[in-house]
Formats: sequence, structure tokens, C-alpha cells
Amino acid sequence: MGGGQGVWGEKAWAIVALALLAIAGCGSDSIYQPSPDRDSVENREGIFSEGGLGLELFGDDKRDGTQGAVAVNAFLWRASLDTIAFMPLASVDPFGGVIITDWYAPPETPEERFKVNVYILGRTLRADGLRVSVFRQARGGVTGWRDAAVSVDVPTAFENAILSRARDLRLRAVAETN
Repeated sequence: MGGGQGVWGEKAWAIVALALLAIAGCGSDSIYQPSPDRDSVENREGIFSEGGLGLELFGDDKRDGTQGAVAVNAFLWRASLDTIAFMPLASVDPFGGVIITDWYAPPETPEERFKVNVYILGRTLRADGLRVSVFRQARGGVTGWRDAAVSVDVPTAFENAILSRARDLRLRAVAETN
């Protein structure tokens, strides 16, 4: 078998030719009617149209009549941020209603530091729609920071301060609309 393609080369070309003929015979001129339950191209919503991706971040969501997509009480949210503004923020989730601060050491007591987690649990301005967790650490010499007990009154004091501020914000908002 000198310089030719050999037996396998001829068989490969024959198989390719048969496959092309088989595929070419599969076409049809059938016209299919669209299903009545499918949207036409003109009626579909794109990602930049009013329906979008289903995420409404900043405006009105006209499908369910709610303002924006934040599922927490705006007054509690703003009051929480105002109340813990002196602490550095580690994580903020306005859609889930969670605010987590980073460790903060008051200048008066540099040997202890605090961390606060605020959970806003609903859309209504109610005392049971808010939960605050406070963590405390004390410096233990060579061992570094160690967890320390927090008085039961501290989270309650934060909750009361946030609720008081939220009520003030709500009263101001009502006064401005009247």
C-alpha cells in the first residue's frame, strides 16, 4: 500500500458521505402552528422590560403592589442604622433585615470590645419585629480577647433605643405628609 489513503481512508469517506445523505433527507417543509399557551416574541418580557428579572431593587413592583423589594420596616431599618452608627459595620442586608457590626472598643474602656447584630423580623413597626444580640470580649493579657458575659439589659436597651428612634421617624414622616 504505497502513498494512497488505504482501506480505512476510503471507508471513512464512505461513512461520512452516507451520514451527510441521511441528514440531508431529514429536512421537511412542515410549518408548525405555535402553541396557544406560549407568548409570541412581541409579547415576551425581556430582562430590561417592565417585568425584568423578577428583581425590583429600587422602584415600585407593580405585580404585588408593594413599594420596592425590601421586606423589612423602613423606620426600624433607619433607626437601627442611626442607633449603631458609632460602630463599624461588617455586614448589612436590607433585604433580609440583618445588620452586623464589627468589633468596637469604646475609648473609655479599651480593654473590652463589643459586637452587635440587629435582626428586623418584619414589615410592621412592632417591638416583636426587632431582635438585638450583643457580644462582649475582654482582653485577657497574653491570651488575647476572650468572650465575656453581657448584661441581659444591654440588648434590651439597644432594642428600646431603636424602637424609640423608629417611632420618632414615623411621627416625623406622618407630620410631613399632613
